[in-house]
Amino acid sequence: MCRSDFNLERELPLHVDAIEQLHRDAFGPGRFARTAFRVREAVEPEPSLSYVALCHGHMAGSVRLSPITIGTCRALLLGPLAVHPNFKKKGAGALLMEKAIEEAKALDYCSILLVGDYDYYCRFGFQRVPVGKIALPGPVDPMRVLLLPFDKAEAHACEGVVQAGVN
Repeated sequence: MCRSDFNLERELPLHVDAIEQLHRDAFGPGRFARTAFRVREAVEPEPSLSYVALCHGHMAGSVRLSPITIGTCRALLLGPLAVHPNFKKKGAGALLMEKAIEEAKALDYCSILLVGDYDYYCRFGFQRVPVGKIALPGPVDPMRVLLLPFDKAEAHACEGVVQAGVN
C-alpha cells in the first residue's frame, strides 16, 4: 500500500459516524478529559479544513482544524488527527496533515497549534512552544505543545491564553 492508494475528501455529514468510531478506537473514552478536546468541544471544526482519507471505500483517517485565538492571534487547533490501526504507517496521516496545512495557509490564520508528539509533527514544521508562552485552559505537558507559524514575522503574536473561536 502506498500514498496513492488514499483518496482525500472534504469531510461530509456522511463521514461523521465513521469518524466518531475512529476517534473512539484511536483515543478511547479518556479523550474527553484531554485539554485539547475540551477546547475543541467549544467550537465547531472549520468545514473547509476537515478531511478524510479513504482507501477503497474504507475510512483510513481524518483530520480536523478548529478556529481558536492565542492571545490576539487568529489560529487553528489541530485535531484530532486519527488514523485507523489498519492504515497506520502507510502515509494516510501525512497526506491528511499536508493537505490541512496547505489549505490552512491560504486562509486568514497565523498558525496551527496542537498538543502532540514532537517526533511525528516536526517533519511538518511544528516547533515546541517555549514554556509559558501559550496557556491552554487545563493541564498539558508543555513539551507536547507545538506550533506551526505561517509567517515568521507574526509568530511572536502567538502567545497568551488559548480560547475557542476567533475574534
